[in-house]
Amino acid sequence: MSNVREVNFDGLVGPTHNYSGLAHGNVASMSHEGLISNPKEGALQGLAKMKSLLDAGFAQGVLPPQQRPDLGALRALGFSGSNAEVLARAATEAPQILRAVCSASSMWTANAGTVTPSVDAPDGRVHFTPANLQSSFHRYLEPETTARVLAAIFHDQAHFAHHPVLPATPAFSDEGAANHTRLCAEHGETGVHLFVYGRQAFGGTLEPKRFPARQTLEASQAVARQHGLNEGQTVFAQQHPEAIDAGVFHNDVIAVGNGPVLLYHQMAFLDEQQTLDELRRKMATPLIPVRVPVEAVSMEDAVSSYLFNSQLLSQPDGSMTLVVPGECQENKAVWRTVQDLLLAGANPISEVLVKDVKQSMRNGGGPACLRLRVALSEAERSALSGRVLLDEALYGELTAWVERHYRDRLAPADLADPQLAEETLTALDELTRILRIGNVYPFQLG
Repeated sequence: MSNVREVNFDGLVGPTHNYSGLAHGNVASMSHEGLISNPKEGALQGLAKMKSLLDAGFAQGVLPPQQRPDLGALRALGFSGSNAEVLARAATEAPQILRAVCSASSMWTANAGTVTPSVDAPDGRVHFTPANLQSSFHRYLEPETTARVLAAIFHDQAHFAHHPVLPATPAFSDEGAANHTRLCAEHGETGVHLFVYGRQAFGGTLEPKRFPARQTLEASQAVARQHGLNEGQTVFAQQHPEAIDAGVFHNDVIAVGNGPVLLYHQMAFLDEQQTLDELRRKMATPLIPVRVPVEAVSMEDAVSSYLFNSQLLSQPDGSMTLVVPGECQENKAVWRTVQDLLLAGANPISEVLVKDVKQSMRNGGGPACLRLRVALSEAERSALSGRVLLDEALYGELTAWVERHYRDRLAPADLADPQLAEETLTALDELTRILRIGNVYPFQLG
């Protein structure tokens, strides 16, 4: 299908964006714990990235943040009374739980779910499975609202199919598109789906020693089955345990693919050669591997710069644009690699755009974390519900919305402020009207 375009649906940074250091194994998140965040700046940085890509000709969508603090979760854990009393008691008795229910981690919509475009699905529809994110409590709270949001936007059953979240158990630990890459000639042609896992729940695999492996093979296989993908359309590859121990908690921290290009670090896969061989055997178009050796970029530099957590985007002429965080430019070895290996190499990458997403980066999420990739035909784009495709007018309204409702300073101690909870509900209620997605939040559903 020639009219298929990839739309990047970026998550809006939520009003409770803070640095609580909740993500074990995420080096950036852990190292910035306790710092004062700036939710307003974070949201505006995210919107500026979206707008710049829109201006560059790329299709850009928006996904709303979650309702935080999640007072329902606190009440389920035994905290009772008024909202103010629930927050005060949680702050005193279980501050880590309070921090978890205030997390703005849904901004990283690469973890929202896994998507299969209609060109690859047996029934000719776009398929969605929300990720269960069961490996961490603060993210386990997201899937229910995520499923409602996705169902509200991709509502037309003639074009879109929604699957249940996998069982939230360690055996089926699923982190969504952050461990999934689709490789193809062009977005409208059939592709091969690369699923990357950290461990097998039922069977022996070499596992990391320092940090937990979040994605299981069994979860990736289950999602592929839900979407009707067959053996010839899928490759399952194990992430290198040493990479996980270095802070590569998701595959999109160490590899990024687009079209026929797979940009990856030498330490991305446990069996690099087998992974490449399988992809070559199953892809209808020649694979273009772009390998970054450890001599050029160390594991430490790869994780701190988030070079591989960049967006790789297709231009109409077949060339590609790499959207990197500003931290790549600040690291000499990484920036030299960008110039010498990527831009001057035998690959389609012809342009690098540098974006400031520091508020997100300090919590461990770069440009690729912030977006869910959805390849849509013209008919499917027309079938979207709500007002979620970014244009000049929507950008202006969302920017003004952030300016009205967001704080420019938030310390972890501020999360117990009942006024913050009220501010957030007011903001989200208005946001659903701006985006025209109906009632998707718990407080709106009663």
